[in-house]
Amino acid sequence: MKKNRSSDAIKHLTDTQIKIGKVQIRAAPIMETLTGFMIAGFIYYAGILISQGEIGINNFFSFLAAMMLAYQPVRSLATVNMLIYQGAAAGQRVFKIIDREIKIKDDNKLPSLQIDKSNIKFDNVSFQYETGKERAIKNISIDIEGEKITALVGHSGAGKSTILNLIPRFYEPQGGKIYLDSQEINKVSLKSLRDKISLVSQDVILFDDSVENNIKYAKLDATEQEVKNACKLAAADEFIDKLPNKYKTLIGENAIRLSGGQKQRISIARAILKNSPIILLDEATSSLDADSEEKVQNAIFNLTKNRTTLVIAHRLSTINKADKIILMKDGNVLKHGTHSELLKNSKEYESLYKKQMMH
Repeated sequence: MKKNRSSDAIKHLTDTQIKIGKVQIRAAPIMETLTGFMIAGFIYYAGILISQGEIGINNFFSFLAAMMLAYQPVRSLATVNMLIYQGAAAGQRVFKIIDREIKIKDDNKLPSLQIDKSNIKFDNVSFQYETGKERAIKNISIDIEGEKITALVGHSGAGKSTILNLIPRFYEPQGGKIYLDSQEINKVSLKSLRDKISLVSQDVILFDDSVENNIKYAKLDATEQEVKNACKLAAADEFIDKLPNKYKTLIGENAIRLSGGQKQRISIARAILKNSPIILLDEATSSLDADSEEKVQNAIFNLTKNRTTLVIAHRLSTINKADKIILMKDGNVLKHGTHSELLKNSKEYESLYKKQMMH
């Protein structure tokens, strides 16, 4: 309740500041004009007094200098209101996040996840987003075999990303159960579940820090040699060695100093360093050029070797090595099999493949 009151107070303050700010924006030119006339009038009047001998010219210039020196600090006080407004607006956004209820919490009383083959099973799973009108996935039952590559294909909105997000429990399904090596994922501790999963997505999240620290985020106690070995497997060492300070180079906010392919390889190096048995790939090469794509694909091959891998494939040309392909449409599983099997047995997959080969 206290947080909600704080948020309401901030909102009220923000609304008030917006109104005052608008008045200030309209009033500023008028005030500048009036100030100019006032100073000009003062100088004219002082000139008359000086000519009449009522004040000395030295006193006038002393006062004028003092007034000019005081003008800017006094004028700056007017901007304090805008600073308060900016702080209030930022506070409103922060309190909105703080007030949001955490729906998926870790329970320390739950047992840790025990990994054997890393088999993943969806048993009649359904899920609908809060803002969605229809279910994103509908009574899905699939088996993702351990230590092999499984690909999810289909048009946008088929439910591929939803399946990927349900495994690390970013969301909870409204129906059905998800198992990892015969253990229900909502009946093991959240930390132990996510410790066993690495996620590489299209939108790489990197921090305004050094290359080394961004990679070590996956394993904070990693040695310098472990970081270098991960970068070598991710084919990231070749461009890192060319940076001004190599692994100590600051990459800027959102890695602004790196290209898309370089960001992806750092993300893959981070996943390799974590050394988790389950890899989730939200197609990391869809927005890269041919040269960068080839390097990232080779890095992904090193990352997924002997690990349970679930990949969302936007380009069907990237999943020829998949052990199993699951074709989805409108939240349902249409077919599954190898690339050659689906080309023979599924008109939908054949059509999807031919369209992409034409582009």
